[in-house]
Amino acid sequence: MENDTAKYARDLEQELAWFARVLDARFKLHFGPDCEVQSVFDIAPPDLSASHTEYARFLVHYKLTFAERMAVVLALVPHIRPRLLDPFFTRNETFDRKFTEFGGHCEGRDGDFVPTGETLVFILAGEDLELRFSLQALFYPQHFFARHNVLRLARRSSDQPPIKAPLWLSEEYLSFFTTGQPRRPDFGADFPAQHIETRLAWNDLVLHPGTRSQIEEISTWIEHGETLMNDWGMAPKLRPGYRSLFYGPPGTGKTMTACLLGKATGRDVYKIDLSLVVSKYIGETEKNLAKVFDQAQHKGWILFFDEADAFFGKRSEIKDAHDRYANQEISFLLQRVETFDGIAILASNLRENLDEAFTRRFESIIYFPMPRPEERQRLWRQGFSPKAQLAESLDMEKVAREHELSGGSVMNVIRHASLQALKDGGRTIGPEDVLQGIRREYAKEGRAR
Repeated sequence: MENDTAKYARDLEQELAWFARVLDARFKLHFGPDCEVQSVFDIAPPDLSASHTEYARFLVHYKLTFAERMAVVLALVPHIRPRLLDPFFTRNETFDRKFTEFGGHCEGRDGDFVPTGETLVFILAGEDLELRFSLQALFYPQHFFARHNVLRLARRSSDQPPIKAPLWLSEEYLSFFTTGQPRRPDFGADFPAQHIETRLAWNDLVLHPGTRSQIEEISTWIEHGETLMNDWGMAPKLRPGYRSLFYGPPGTGKTMTACLLGKATGRDVYKIDLSLVVSKYIGETEKNLAKVFDQAQHKGWILFFDEADAFFGKRSEIKDAHDRYANQEISFLLQRVETFDGIAILASNLRENLDEAFTRRFESIIYFPMPRPEERQRLWRQGFSPKAQLAESLDMEKVAREHELSGGSVMNVIRHASLQALKDGGRTIGPEDVLQGIRREYAKEGRAR
């Protein structure tokens, strides 16, 4: 039985063979030798409609035109078979230089040929100006190439003509086309968001019933939002996506809820720590956060903004250029969140810290309160490992009733008590182990007990 790797290789081999025939025809048409076709568009691409690879599904889903498909293949060639581009090293003997019409550039004397927009135009249009002009639409912002972050012209500076910029295929789609699995972007300066997930299930999350019911509203949107917007024709009347504010004390389940929403619906969750972004990339915040939104658009991702009040707080009075720039960044981020077509969740300890003008734009505002005694008792009972030996004198109901702790703090205590027992040879966990851990949590929070 053919494995997945063989399937992807088979499909792309057919694409590469088609590309080679088109390129050969273009050179023949351009330099004058007899050519078996009148136009490169006479060379039909392979029929992959019966294939089940993600690459073939991509072709069918977007109904790619000849030009769009050639753009994708040309962007793939440097990564999977760069020698197919060697004909572009042909030199113009009259002027002892490369042919200008080929476009492209090389890194160093012996570097590979990197195709540009000009290269694509040469392959498809040759000297046909009308066709050349029409091909520019492939790189307009409204084209799905740009909107879905498939490929673009990677301009190195604003004064570089777009058509002379390298043809850049996103790493996500490069992986998607060659392995069937989209490559997750790496956390760093170019992508200040970290993929987060959990191995826990909804039953492990202890929440107030009112909080739980409000979270179900988000699940309802994830399940039926596309039907509402498209089948019911509400897209012109409603904003895309869904925005929710999670607020409440630390450790009450805000991050875990975001992870479980992603896990339950098969969506990636990316956590953006805005306090880190602002402090580390001040002056470049807008640019770097734009990269997150550009990659997340049309992916169905859940973006989780931790400590959102660090950036979405009340806007300051403008006293200097720094204040003006900070407010501009906030306005930019508000606009991007408002037009984001995925799920945007902002987490804050205090609702009052956020700009009221922004909170009005949320579809839901969900409070995560400190757990009540009955919820704390459940946290204690389900938190310990089944292998842990608990002393009969450890009264969970009493501990839950007397000590107001968040779920995160309860788990910190359980970690401490369990490690102490393991250090002592796996002994029974008693009341003193738990109380010692509770005292540590109170000290961390600055509470006397």
